[in-house]
Amino acid sequence: MQKFSSVLLSLILILALMTACTAAPTRSTDPTSAASTTIAAKTPAETAIAPGSSQPAAFPVTVTDQLGRSVTLEQKPQRLVSGYYISSSLLIALGLEDQLVGIEAKASQRPIYAKSAPELLDLPTVGTAKDFSIEGTLALEPDLVILPARLKDAIETLSGMGLTVLAVNPENGDLLAETIRLVGHATGTTERAEALLAQSDVLAQKAQSFAAAAESPAKRVYLAGNSAMLSTAGPAMYQSTLLTSVGADNVASELKDNYWAEISYEQLLAWQPDLIVLVPEAVYSVDEVLADPALADLTAVKNKHVYQMPKVYEAWDSPVPSGVLGQLYLASILYPDQYSQADFEQDVADFYQEFYGF
Repeated sequence: MQKFSSVLLSLILILALMTACTAAPTRSTDPTSAASTTIAAKTPAETAIAPGSSQPAAFPVTVTDQLGRSVTLEQKPQRLVSGYYISSSLLIALGLEDQLVGIEAKASQRPIYAKSAPELLDLPTVGTAKDFSIEGTLALEPDLVILPARLKDAIETLSGMGLTVLAVNPENGDLLAETIRLVGHATGTTERAEALLAQSDVLAQKAQSFAAAAESPAKRVYLAGNSAMLSTAGPAMYQSTLLTSVGADNVASELKDNYWAEISYEQLLAWQPDLIVLVPEAVYSVDEVLADPALADLTAVKNKHVYQMPKVYEAWDSPVPSGVLGQLYLASILYPDQYSQADFEQDVADFYQEFYGF
């Protein structure tokens, strides 16, 4: 009996050891195994997203802003401050207007806010690019601050104080698309950001298609700047790309300036543009151009082919989220037989209804 008990005890011990070995995890060399997947998975600190990536964001997330800074957000930001009208407009388009707790100064001068998110007009302001308020921003206790890259000192100061700051630099079409994706990742709105980019691409292709179907030579266009009729954009500027994207020739293509260039009446008369287009925020009117005796010999003036880009919503001559509508407007005056004013207005209405809710 004692011998049988010893044997039974030995069997129990053996069974216990076998059970323990079966329950213990084994390291597999199969790359498709669960253990291998766990080892290969990125940690939160490794989840880095470059500015131009369309990869969905999951928090924590690390993005690279447009100053090349690595910015980590531990969780989806709930309190946002935007010190730049382009990023403020973008946040509305991404459906984040209710999370804004502070905004750039002079918001009342942006019609898009009053039409799409009038509550923004009552928010505290954080100043302008020339007079940005560090103290005002800190007082709002934001989870994320979005500032133009040119405010590099303020960005570094706020970051040094423990705030999460994203630098954006939407200076042209490509950089605008990068900005949209960057902000989408940082705010957890990647799907909305991609939808905005996709619709903008559809409309851009539409605007550009009319030139290919046009039978007449490309129209020569003079783009007149904000401050004066004799201020214009050379080929290095975003505004010039609006013209060339829809098949027009910029008569100022010979200029080398990187900013608005001042020209003479003689130069404009020598260029003889087919059309003159005033930018949305020009401080003078179409009637004033038509009535200027120094311009009476211009073909565009004689034919009354002088226009001003609409300014009811936003300045479409700048890289704002709705900037593609600037291309559509130019297409409507360059190719009226193909693209009517009514069609243009419908495209504008559809865009703003989808992304701005009005």
